[in-house]
Amino acid sequence: MQITKLLLANRKVRGAVLATFGLLALGAPGGAQTKRKTSTNPPKPPQQQTEPDLKQLRDQYVNATKEYKTSLERLLALYEAAVKKTEQKRDQAKKLFADGLMSRFEVEQTENEVTKAGLKVTEVQQQIKGADTQIAQALIEVEGDKQIAKLGPARRGSLISTTSFIRYYGAGAWALAQAPKIETFFQQTFKRPLPIAVFGQGPIHNQWRLDHRNAMDISLNPDGPEGQALIRFMQSNGIPFSAFRGAIPGVATGPHIHIGLPSHRY
Repeated sequence: MQITKLLLANRKVRGAVLATFGLLALGAPGGAQTKRKTSTNPPKPPQQQTEPDLKQLRDQYVNATKEYKTSLERLLALYEAAVKKTEQKRDQAKKLFADGLMSRFEVEQTENEVTKAGLKVTEVQQQIKGADTQIAQALIEVEGDKQIAKLGPARRGSLISTTSFIRYYGAGAWALAQAPKIETFFQQTFKRPLPIAVFGQGPIHNQWRLDHRNAMDISLNPDGPEGQALIRFMQSNGIPFSAFRGAIPGVATGPHIHIGLPSHRY
């Protein structure tokens, strides 16, 4: 019953997060336009009209995200407790089998229960990680695009570097099908898989109406040794990327490398 209540609460909180995303998308530059009322007073600058509302919505989003993660963490604790119980049941079944008091089929049933309980733990862990990565990365990319827009149009092969991000526009054609080449380089260099957080379009990008179909996000700090090596490899191969150094207040994760062209709004 406790797990069921948490799952229902989770859905409500997740709905609040997604609803806030929709409002943020409308409040952000490039979102849906509203009809303006005729007025004799001179219009205020757009920034003065939208910035306070956008900040308020973002604060609501951060609070909703924290609540969502808290509910997931509670659910995770319950699932982990369920794993321990099924493991104890399996161990007891093995002893009974050794004494000839239980069939092999019944032992296999308890092992299946352990596997299923473990899968639930893994699923919730991935959801918690997703709340930390995909949302923070989408927010950072939107903020980065605002700053880059102020710098004017950029040419292919150009490099823009600021204190918060680096953007390289690439020297050749790019397609997500080239990802294996990048993964192979990283695996051979650092003896571990490339830490891909999002491959192609993710649910957060759908909420923000960001076209991420031909891009992937890598959970690496661009100023770390692995991030620096990856950046050098992509530049030498003409692969476009955006490297973000910052993080969103209230969200644990943020710094990452976006491989591919910028995710424009649609």
